[in-house]
Amino acid sequence: MERIRTSFRRLNYQIKHGFSHERVVFLVAVAFCLAWTFSAISAMSRNWELEQRLVAKRYERDVLQLEIDALELENQYYASEEYQELAARERQNKVYEGETTIYLPENSDYAKHKHEETIVEEIAEEPSNYEQWLTFIFGS
Repeated sequence: MERIRTSFRRLNYQIKHGFSHERVVFLVAVAFCLAWTFSAISAMSRNWELEQRLVAKRYERDVLQLEIDALELENQYYASEEYQELAARERQNKVYEGETTIYLPENSDYAKHKHEETIVEEIAEEPSNYEQWLTFIFGS
């Protein structure tokens, strides 16, 4: 208990007699530097966040501009004579003079599923990733 009283008395003495004008100015300067550093870091952080938002908005603008350009090209295509001719031929069965239209029957089930079996077999025969690495590294 005596130690605590002694420590408290020393601290009290330092507070009353230990502060000179130089120490006060030094403490104020340190506080000012800390405040300035904190505000600078806050400003840099805010600027970085704003820059990230700006980059995201620019990216979004570029994507929208590309979509607009694609839609304009699509509108030009729909307005072209080529599209109008193809649409008329498809929807109204229009043909040029001398052309004949051939109507084919529906595909049989065998024809529809003929190539699915070969694709399934090719996928099943593909080696595993580990085997591919071994083949790549050792060449066999």
